[in-house]
Amino acid sequence: MRTTHRPLTTLALALSLFMAALEATVVSTAMPTVVGELGGIQHYAWVFTAYMLSSTITVPIYGKLADLYGRKPVLLFGIGLFLVGSIASGLSTSMAMLIVFRTIQGLGAGAMQPVALTIIGDLYTLEERAKVQGAFSAVWGVAGLIGPITGGFIVKYLTWHWVFFINVPVGVGCVILLMRAFHEQVQRKPQQLDYMGAALLTAWVVALLVGVQGVGMNLWGLPLAAVLLAAFVAVERKAAEPIIPMTIFKVPAIVISSIAGALFSAAMFGATTYVPLFVQAVLRGTPTEAGGMITPMIVGWPLAALVAGRLLLKTGFRPLIVGGLGLTVIGTSLMALLLGPQAPKLLPEVAMGLFGIGMGFASTALLIAVQTSVGWELRGVATASNMFFRTIGGAIGVGLMGGVMVSQLLKDPNVPISAANALMSPDHGQDLPADLLATLSGALGTGLSINFWLMCAFTVAAFAAGLFFPKVSRTATVSATDVAAPH
Repeated sequence: MRTTHRPLTTLALALSLFMAALEATVVSTAMPTVVGELGGIQHYAWVFTAYMLSSTITVPIYGKLADLYGRKPVLLFGIGLFLVGSIASGLSTSMAMLIVFRTIQGLGAGAMQPVALTIIGDLYTLEERAKVQGAFSAVWGVAGLIGPITGGFIVKYLTWHWVFFINVPVGVGCVILLMRAFHEQVQRKPQQLDYMGAALLTAWVVALLVGVQGVGMNLWGLPLAAVLLAAFVAVERKAAEPIIPMTIFKVPAIVISSIAGALFSAAMFGATTYVPLFVQAVLRGTPTEAGGMITPMIVGWPLAALVAGRLLLKTGFRPLIVGGLGLTVIGTSLMALLLGPQAPKLLPEVAMGLFGIGMGFASTALLIAVQTSVGWELRGVATASNMFFRTIGGAIGVGLMGGVMVSQLLKDPNVPISAANALMSPDHGQDLPADLLATLSGALGTGLSINFWLMCAFTVAAFAAGLFFPKVSRTATVSATDVAAPH
């Protein structure tokens, strides 16, 4: 049996996470320009939600496949699918094509982060993981710094298509390193994949997204989502290997973390999606300036997470959770109250920085508290569940805000929504008639202003949930036997 080269394997895993982190900032920077060329501003949110939905639903599936067939083949498959989706996204000639290929990209991304973190858990002892996780936090920070600059450079000097092609050399390098450096001895475990649960969960989230994006137009999705959710819960209660075991929600820390995580993720993904759009379309900023607005958040988050890891031993979980969520409220309140057509461009940077620092404190403490509140045999399920709710909350938040934006653009039936695409072009729609340009700019500005208030409401609700966070011991208090007891 060939032995694993830990440093090279760790480098490969860091590259896979770097690829995912870079993707988030670069695509957010380029999307207003993409809309200016391809059109379809009414589908703007789906470019993000399709990716998040497909990556989220597949996370538990990939986790079980990694146990069945080994980490290496699952991770290589995920990276390969991610690269196929990236290349296809770069070749897209319409918004519909881009949404489909972003979905494929997300299907690959669903394997990258959870399997990479699982491999880290396999390779390193508990004491060693703290240093490795710190290094991986730095990866996100570096990606946050160079992502907007890279995206702005690509859009200005090349074309937006290269925003997706840039993943290819990184992904190929990652695959080569994994093939040569990572070797494992697979211990196959008999497990059943919860296909029915995954199908119902996917259908539920899609119906919910259609409903919240309808905002008065396609509300049929909401009652359908309610029926699908009830069916999903019923199936999960009986499934041998459920996607989300309902019994873990007997643990108060997991319930509060799930609620708070979904809420603050709705605000976070909303900010990364719509703040660059606001800067480029309303403040008339460049793509580089638009992407740069989210850099303070992406850099502040891992830095605060590193500090939070050290403070936890002194302060415990609750002060970091409440204090961090309080900072997110301040950040989103600044955006809601002060962002407007005449706002200085420094304002969103400050607001996003506060938001990112607060997220770094709160999200780290919430996740570690969840892992600490259960025994080893439930830790993987609890962690995956927490990540799942965060991403689903983000997808729902982005979808809801997309519906709000489109509803404002459609408010005046005499103004074609297709004309709004011109606001994203390099000349910011200067070729449009002055009255039409003013109407469109006002409608878009109003829609985005409402979205900033929604982000604020999400963080306020998350802060309120955090106030109810229970005291969690630093040793595991709940076992599989405890949560398996009858309701």
